[in-house]
Amino acid sequence: MKKIINDPAAVVAQSLQGMAVAHPDLLRVRTDPAVVVRADAPVAGKVAVVSGGGSGHEPLHGGFVGAGMLAAAVPGAVFTSPTPDAVQAAIEETNGGAGVLLVVKNYTGDVLNFETAAELAGLDGVDVRSVIVDDDVAVKDSTHTAGRRGVGGTVLLEKIVGAAAEQGADLDRCEELARRVVARVRSMGMALTAPTVPHAGQPSFELAADEMEIGIGIHGEPGRARVPLTSADDIVRRLLEPILEDLPFESGDEVLLFTNSMGGTPLLELYLAHGIAEQLLAERGIRVRRRLVGPYITSLEMQGMSLTLLKLDDELTELWDAPVHTAALHW
Repeated sequence: MKKIINDPAAVVAQSLQGMAVAHPDLLRVRTDPAVVVRADAPVAGKVAVVSGGGSGHEPLHGGFVGAGMLAAAVPGAVFTSPTPDAVQAAIEETNGGAGVLLVVKNYTGDVLNFETAAELAGLDGVDVRSVIVDDDVAVKDSTHTAGRRGVGGTVLLEKIVGAAAEQGADLDRCEELARRVVARVRSMGMALTAPTVPHAGQPSFELAADEMEIGIGIHGEPGRARVPLTSADDIVRRLLEPILEDLPFESGDEVLLFTNSMGGTPLLELYLAHGIAEQLLAERGIRVRRRLVGPYITSLEMQGMSLTLLKLDDELTELWDAPVHTAALHW
C-alpha cells in the first residue's frame, strides 16, 4: 500500500482538519462526532439539506457543503456509515427552524443510522424528512444494501435541492423535488482496478491486468460481470445502454449527463468517454442539455468511471444552473 498518510486510523480526522483550514470561508468542522457544517449555519428560516456516508468518496459529501448545496455533511470512517449521534449533531448544527431534509444513499448502515437520528430529532420537535437515493441500475441487491445502491445521482440531487432550499423553498417542496430527482435519475459504473482501504492495507478485490468489472459499486462491491478489457467505445456503450433502458430514456428527452471518475481515472480519459456518451445519446435523439465531468463521487484511488443521466425539466434545469459555492462545485 502506498498512500500519503500517517496513522491509517487517523486518516479521516486529519483530512477533515486539513479541509477546515483550506476552506474557512465556506465551512467549519466539528469533531467527536465529526460533522462538516456550512460556515454560516444555522441559516434562520431555511431548510437544512444534510447528507453523509462513509469517507473515501471525496469530494462527496463534505466538498458539497456551502451556499446553494448542503448545510452539513456527516463523514463516517472509510467506507463505513456515520453513527446516529453524528447525524443528530448535524441536524442540531443546521436546523434553522424550517426543518431538515436528509439525503441518504441506499446502503443498509446509512439508512438505519440516518433513520434513527431522524426519529430522535423528531422527539425533540424538529421536522426531519428523509429521501433515499437508489439510482444504480447495475444490480438489485449488493454487499452493503437491499435494493439498488445510491451513487452518482446523489450529487445531482444535492445540488438541485440545495438550490431550492437556498431560494427559500419549504420542507414539503424540497422533499418533493428530491423525490422527483430520484425518480428521474439512473447511473452505472465500472472499474479497472480496486481501491485500497487504509486500515485494510490491501486492495478490496483482485482484477487481472486484462480484466474490468462492469457495474461496480462505490465501495468495490461486485457488479454485473467481470469481462475482458475492451475499448472506450464499448465500455461507454455497456454503461449507457442499461441506463437508457431502465427509466426508460427516449428520443426527445433532455438530460443532464454526469461523467464521473472513480478517483484514479484522469480527465484525459474521462473527457474521451464523455464525448462517446454524448455521441451515443445524440444518435438516439436524446439532447444533452447540461453536463458535469470530473471526480465528484469517488472510491479512493480506484481506476474506473460511472455515467449518470438525469431527465430534466425546466425547473430542474433552472435549479441546476442556480449559484453554488462549495469546495468542490462552484459557479
